[in-house]
Amino acid sequence: MQKIVGYADRLSVGPGETVRFMVSTDRPRPFAARMVRVINGDANPAGPGVKLEHRPSAIEGRYEGRPQPIAAGSHMRVPHHPRQTPERGLTVAAMLWPTLPVLPDGETRRQAVIGQWSEAERRGWLLEVDETGRLRFKVGDGRTVYSVTAPSPLTERRWVLAAGIHDPAAGTITVVQRALDPYVAAQGPGETAIDGVAAIAPAAVDLMVAARPDGSGAADHYDGKIDSPILLAAALDPDALDGLFRRPLAPATAAQVVACWDFSIDIPGITAYDVGPHQMHGALHNLPARAMKGWNWTGECHDWTRKPEHYGAIHFHADDFYDAGWEPAFAWTVPDDWPSGAYACHLAVGDAEDGSEEDLVPVFVRAGKKPVPGRERPKVAFLVPTAAYMAYANDHNHLLDTSAEMVINRLLVMQPSDLFIQEHPEYGLSLYDSHRDGSGVCYSSYLRPVLNMRPRYAGWLGAYGSGLWQYNADTHLLDWLEAQGIPFDVVTDEDLHRDGVEAIAPYRVVLSGTHPEYHSTRMWDAMMAWQSRGGRLMYLGANGWYWRIAFHRDLPGVIEVRRAEDGIRCWAAEPGEYYHSFTGEYGGLWRRQDRPPNVVTGVGFTAQGFDWCSYYRRTPASRDPRAAFIFEGVEEEIIGNFGLIGNGAAGLELDRADMRLGTPPHALVLASSEGHSDIYLVVTEEVNVTTPDITGSQSPLCRADLTFYETPSGGAVFSTGSIAWCGSLSHNGYDNNVSRITANVLRRFMDETPFTMPR
Repeated sequence: MQKIVGYADRLSVGPGETVRFMVSTDRPRPFAARMVRVINGDANPAGPGVKLEHRPSAIEGRYEGRPQPIAAGSHMRVPHHPRQTPERGLTVAAMLWPTLPVLPDGETRRQAVIGQWSEAERRGWLLEVDETGRLRFKVGDGRTVYSVTAPSPLTERRWVLAAGIHDPAAGTITVVQRALDPYVAAQGPGETAIDGVAAIAPAAVDLMVAARPDGSGAADHYDGKIDSPILLAAALDPDALDGLFRRPLAPATAAQVVACWDFSIDIPGITAYDVGPHQMHGALHNLPARAMKGWNWTGECHDWTRKPEHYGAIHFHADDFYDAGWEPAFAWTVPDDWPSGAYACHLAVGDAEDGSEEDLVPVFVRAGKKPVPGRERPKVAFLVPTAAYMAYANDHNHLLDTSAEMVINRLLVMQPSDLFIQEHPEYGLSLYDSHRDGSGVCYSSYLRPVLNMRPRYAGWLGAYGSGLWQYNADTHLLDWLEAQGIPFDVVTDEDLHRDGVEAIAPYRVVLSGTHPEYHSTRMWDAMMAWQSRGGRLMYLGANGWYWRIAFHRDLPGVIEVRRAEDGIRCWAAEPGEYYHSFTGEYGGLWRRQDRPPNVVTGVGFTAQGFDWCSYYRRTPASRDPRAAFIFEGVEEEIIGNFGLIGNGAAGLELDRADMRLGTPPHALVLASSEGHSDIYLVVTEEVNVTTPDITGSQSPLCRADLTFYETPSGGAVFSTGSIAWCGSLSHNGYDNNVSRITANVLRRFMDETPFTMPR
């Protein structure tokens, strides 16, 4: 069990800037903190081992720790207003699309839809889903709770008109549950009422949607979509309810409106706007999914920016998450003389060998805009794929997917942190997970402990000797740069998105990570602009520039993905929900935007497999004089038949050259991998008709291409097409053909001599 965890409020920080560290311990106890530079995070005993260089800093010392909880679950909160409990009659209504009306495995819970309700004081009113999946409306006078329940359970993923009505003159409350689907409507009567209800005693709490107040927090979260919630100061006849969802409202109805929330307004934002007379706008917490099809979506338009009135639904989840919101333990201001690089805040409450009594919270120190006096700015930048780290943050998919061991062809190896996040789902999900209701997770944040983005995390793909993934696989490159004595700065994906091409303009060479999968439009454009200026890209991975993402316009530390149409994915977006809510851009693969990865790197994702890695065999193109510098000192025909990741340099995920997809016609394919097992499968976007030849031993598409080409402005691109490449750099004390080729390319790319395009 993890006894201490932490996170930083930013991943990238520059000289003179301050980063705050949030820390939680399993019980009140002291802990120690210090800063370390991360050189190598891979604990594989066959490699160089973990290398963490202690860097004395102002935050070094002991602190008092305490448990800090995480409150997951999205909802809308409207500040308390006396008008929210009308005295002369009340009607509350909304369109619902419930996704988890009844929990599996015999679990029970209530789900609050909308209300101003105090559970402790038994006051107010609430429309909710009860433990059996039925709609219930209840009111309280401070002593007695009166409730009425619909006779039929809600049907999963079917729109229903839901309403609660309080008529004080008649002393009745009524619940209305009226399905839009005629087959669902046949289940039973649409309304139920009871008599003898006293007046409602107003509750001095906030009005909430998709949860109810619980002290300063929220409870009884709802799973599903809510569209067009409305509150009126009148007890409507149930037959008049349909008119509440037609716009504009009838004048007589409009005169009775207390609040009418229109979720189609400002979809990228975090405010739910009340278009009623009192402007009771609501704040959205924990990022429920927006740009969701509403009850009136017809399919005539799939782009919410063109017809937002058809996207007036918000999908709330009990396991939505954005910001843990912990109190900071301390803050660190980066000294001006600290070199750029990968760092971590080392937190410890003891010295247990299993790592449960320590945590290492990563941060990346970028270079200042002005060079440090007496220090020359490096020519090389490592583009840290922080968007990919965020996409995989606290990935549960492999823990829950029973097919995972079939995919990797061996037993999973769980790390202690894997077990911890399984036991603590409130720490949030990855973009590979599905919510408990089966819908895909489209937002991911780093404002939480991300326990699979840590030095020493071995990964679930089989631990040592097989499938190291993401952060620690990238530290293989950092370790190699250190061993080669090559100075470098780091630039994160967020920096590239925020600053555009200026983030990488000072550098002659940019090195990618092993798996730079996720890119925003601004990041993509910046990379292409930098290449057009003569920049030299070394793409040292695979499955890069694959998914289009969006960053939020207002909130830091969060990205969005919509898994549209095709591509290797663990879930697929609903039809009509392919456009990002943050930006309105069409989501999915960059290839579906007519921007295949080959346009940036010369190669693109072609196959994946997670058992063992293979090697490359040189092609005749490797003897081309244009490539002579690459193979200087390399006589072998076979490249990379060794390595810390799967025992080879070519594996896990593979990219290949393809001129139809944008590989330049003058590109040299210097070597191609071979001998992949049948666990390797061609990616879905390459398969129009399923045939037997989509496996490693059968398909010519199942290969990694080592590729080089020059760009018109004196630059060049070198691509390895394999996630496993960097895992081979340290073999034999860094003296091997993978290391030599990488060094040859990097030193030539650092040389200011322009490359010349072949005629």
